[in-house]
Amino acid sequence: MSLKKYSLLSIFCYGLVFVSPVLLSITGIVTTSTGLISATTITYLLGAVILLFLYFKQKEPLTIEADVPKASVPEIILLGLGGILIAIFLQGAAVGIETFLFGQSAPSENTQNIIQMILKAPAFILATTIGGPIMEELVFRRSILGLVSHYSNFWVGAVISSLLFAVAHADGHLLVYFFLGFFFSLLYKSTGRIWTSMITHVGMNTLVIVVQLLIQK
Repeated sequence: MSLKKYSLLSIFCYGLVFVSPVLLSITGIVTTSTGLISATTITYLLGAVILLFLYFKQKEPLTIEADVPKASVPEIILLGLGGILIAIFLQGAAVGIETFLFGQSAPSENTQNIIQMILKAPAFILATTIGGPIMEELVFRRSILGLVSHYSNFWVGAVISSLLFAVAHADGHLLVYFFLGFFFSLLYKSTGRIWTSMITHVGMNTLVIVVQLLIQK
């Protein structure tokens, strides 16, 4: 499978999963809020499985991966886990900058909505800590960043993919998500393996969600 075909197919799959709650609601397949959350959980996990399948089927080497010596599994794991703390720090720094520039920074609407959905349907935590991060890394980093950097360079790809990553979250914290997206891109570039940024993304989401749930209780 060519890089272009792989990237476009991955983006299409992610887009379909992204709008699945609306489609399920409009078509009347799911009629209750709890049922919709549960169905969304299934589509997120299924989407992650499909994108992983496409990843293993894609054979054309990406420039960002070919330019870096192959990292060992321990290196990938250690850098991925270490990235969690750095990502949390960057998130706090970005919130501080937003507060300085625009005044009082409101809590993340996206995170608050996720917490409320988990409280209604606990299984949704799998979508936000596993399904979502896996899909986002395979789409925004490997597909979009990989495709753009193939035709330009890494820095252009990192900026474009991070902007799209921020816009996709659409909760008013564009700077926060741009910082995180750019950091995930650097992690990916550091080892040339998407698993590095994926570990950080999954770990960060899990930590944030667990802390927010503890605060709620």
